[in-house]
Amino acid sequence: MAKNKLNKNWLHDHINDPYVKLAQKEGYRARAAYKLKEIDESEHLIKPGQIIVDLGCTPGSWSQYVRRKLAGKDGGGIHGTIIGLDMLQMEPVADVNFIQGDFREQDVLEQLEAALAGQKVDLVLSDMAPNLSGISLTDAARMEDIIDLAIEFTRAHMKPSGSLLVKCFNGSGYTQIVEKFRREFKVVSPKKPKASRDKSSEIFLLGKGLKNPL
Repeated sequence: MAKNKLNKNWLHDHINDPYVKLAQKEGYRARAAYKLKEIDESEHLIKPGQIIVDLGCTPGSWSQYVRRKLAGKDGGGIHGTIIGLDMLQMEPVADVNFIQGDFREQDVLEQLEAALAGQKVDLVLSDMAPNLSGISLTDAARMEDIIDLAIEFTRAHMKPSGSLLVKCFNGSGYTQIVEKFRREFKVVSPKKPKASRDKSSEIFLLGKGLKNPL
């Protein structure tokens, strides 16, 4: 009974969520697009001509937002490059080069490097999160692993002046993740966009300028 009530409450909140309604109206696949939009509007992260990698891109709302920002006024193509990676399949997004697979694996990394064609990335986005178990220490360790991967990827592929935006959770392990960011980036700032639900511990970390690029 409790689980059914929880599901009904979630469904009620979801259906009545203004960002869900807005996403449906504006053609975004998920309300998550507005989290990125809000951070981008305050930080001016996404600019025409950039090379942007979206890690964990499925279902594609962040890639959709980036695509709209890089699109010309005439609506024909984009000025820039968007590469999306995910282990899950993603319905195509116009002008997004999607690679399915785990970027820790050599063949996936080779596909990415071929798509980059020797160019360095301006911005790395990661909305990745582990499947949560409800055990805070386990979940914190899994989240930290994902963020370690995003940092490692960024050090290898991003311009020294670029930025990394990752999702994390404000709870167990958060302080250690912030410390890691401070070791790697010149400027570190936490972001809690309005589109992130109040009751959620979700928070985004933005790192600008690599201290130790590879």
